[in-house]
Amino acid sequence: MNSITEPARRAHKTPLNRSQIAGFWGAWAGWTLDGMDSFIYALVLTPALTELLPRSGYAATAPNIGLAGSILFALFLVGWGLSFIWGPMADRFGRTRVLAGTIFMFAIFTGLSATAQSVWALGIYRFLAGVGIGGEWALAGTYVAESWPEDRRKMGAGYLQTGYYAGFFIAAALNYTVGVHYGWRAMFLMGAVPVVVAILVLTRVQEPDKWQKSEASHVHHGHPLREIFSAGYRRRTVVACALLTIAIIGLWAGAVYEPSAVIQLATRAGASKAEAIRTASIATGILSIGTILGCLALPPMAERIGRKWTLAIYFGGMAVTIAASFGWAYYLENGLVPFIAILFVLGFFGGNFALFSLWLPEQFGTRVRATAFAFCTSFGRFVGAGVNFMLGAAVLRMHTLGVPVALTAIAFVVGLLIIPFAPETKGEVLPG
Repeated sequence: MNSITEPARRAHKTPLNRSQIAGFWGAWAGWTLDGMDSFIYALVLTPALTELLPRSGYAATAPNIGLAGSILFALFLVGWGLSFIWGPMADRFGRTRVLAGTIFMFAIFTGLSATAQSVWALGIYRFLAGVGIGGEWALAGTYVAESWPEDRRKMGAGYLQTGYYAGFFIAAALNYTVGVHYGWRAMFLMGAVPVVVAILVLTRVQEPDKWQKSEASHVHHGHPLREIFSAGYRRRTVVACALLTIAIIGLWAGAVYEPSAVIQLATRAGASKAEAIRTASIATGILSIGTILGCLALPPMAERIGRKWTLAIYFGGMAVTIAASFGWAYYLENGLVPFIAILFVLGFFGGNFALFSLWLPEQFGTRVRATAFAFCTSFGRFVGAGVNFMLGAAVLRMHTLGVPVALTAIAFVVGLLIIPFAPETKGEVLPG
């Protein structure tokens, strides 16, 4: 009898009400369009800088494109880093209103990127879009963790994270159709669509009960940024910052250079410019599918073997696949097919970001949860910006992007040494 009733018990989950469903899809859509917006830049990097560099007084050579691309992406990451401002705002004024504000900001400045007439203008618009984009993950992850029932919120984190990579897939599909025929400016215009989602989030989604109860029971004294560095949270904050920094360095180093690498490999194989762009779009779609599967596989694994062992497996996979793709396949005489094949596996292990959507909310109380989430992700982006400056300089000096990107695999090896210092929250309920 137990063999029958136990699976049935596990299969029975608390039903979601209409507000929880609507709230999830609002957060998911915002995160999807956030991912689309972020990856549009990677896809249009080469054609945009090929046009804008000469207008700004620089030759559109491959090393200059690599350097300028790294600098602009670093500025974007600095904007992401400054997005920690959204966390305290969400802890004070509510999750949904501030979430809508982040979506509105990144949509407006992505649309304005289509009007850029110089590298400098594009850099400013991408910086300001980054400020908006950076807050979306922290607020969407916090919202889903607090609004979904305890027995469903872990898978909710995995489902939510698929949105970002679904956005990659949408960006690739748009590049395959709109980008090839209408150019990079039309791609940035597509990034203005999330304004509609922001309005829907603002008008249709209710605040989580956990936040409302916390807001009603606390008198506001002290700043949540100080609180996450108090004795009770300091170690968790520092370790989470370190692990998120590693995840951001590795995945973004690979993701932002993946389209350029595929374009170069396809061109080397004899493809035309249009064919190379289409191939890059297909490769991005494959990377995205792998990452979505990685996001969905992660929560059950984290529930079975724990948060720390799961992250160790994903970090190990990232180290191997980044080194294999950019350090080996990229330099093969006919490396296009092996490179794209490894991208799928790289994408799967890139799903490690879903663990942070699940794990970070479990480490902090409601009063400071959004602040902690936003601060830890922002710290990683600041360091990631510095690494991208270094990558750009290395690409310029070495006249290749393969080896510099492959070396970011070392960050994941360091991450394996840091994971034991993190708290294991398997089996624990979300703190109040």
